[in-house]
Amino acid sequence: MGYVYLALAIVLELCGTTCMKLSDGFSQKFFAAGTLIFFGVCFYFSALSMKTLPLNIVYATWSGLGIVLAAVIAKIFFHESISTPGLIGIILIVIGVVLCNFFGANH
Repeated sequence: MGYVYLALAIVLELCGTTCMKLSDGFSQKFFAAGTLIFFGVCFYFSALSMKTLPLNIVYATWSGLGIVLAAVIAKIFFHESISTPGLIGIILIVIGVVLCNFFGANH
């Protein structure tokens, strides 16, 4: 169940990050409220995932996949560019998350 909670936390974090971008510096109240709500619920599910998963696995997966998926959202929906060094960094993040999950403290 820990990984289900973690997946929900990641999805909600991405919703919160997208709302933050759409809030235009928190000047758009609807998206500003969405940012706060999504992040609040995201932290709740992240905490639930830590009941059964170690902190290092939860945080590495949550932050790593959040960064990667946020970059994908930025590229697709906001037409932001990703430089070659940025792309290399994203690939390294994915490798790090995989290594933490397969060879981390639980294994």
